[in-house]
Amino acid sequence: MSVVAEARPGDEAIGGGALDGVAGDRRRIVVVGPCASGKSTLVEGLRRLGYRAMVSGQEHSEIPTLWRHAEPDIVVALDVDLPALRRRRGEEWPEWLYRLQRKRLWGAVAAADLRVDTSALGPDPILQRVAEWLERRASQPGG
Repeated sequence: MSVVAEARPGDEAIGGGALDGVAGDRRRIVVVGPCASGKSTLVEGLRRLGYRAMVSGQEHSEIPTLWRHAEPDIVVALDVDLPALRRRRGEEWPEWLYRLQRKRLWGAVAAADLRVDTSALGPDPILQRVAEWLERRASQPGG
């Protein structure tokens, strides 16, 4: 999302997804968010649909603009509240770490093209919401 992003060999060849209009979509989508917000699951789903998506490890970096190193066309910021994070990762998840990650994500979230609070959503609704937004955006001039 390497140090900059968890990009995998072949990312450049991703395409030919199952949705109409996705094949050939060359936009680079970078997903940011705190731990347990659903970044990896969303990226896996977007890739299955044919998008060039990757996770940025911004929440783990002291470099405020780490997410920019992936040269994204679109930034998707996921968020999760602390109670939902603890349901997903365990009640012992420290609040100080949650706050630190949110601080590290501030610039990426401010620059995000789309923000999704995943606290009350499962993986399928998150993927559907983001994929529909990407389709609408692609059909707009300059999308």
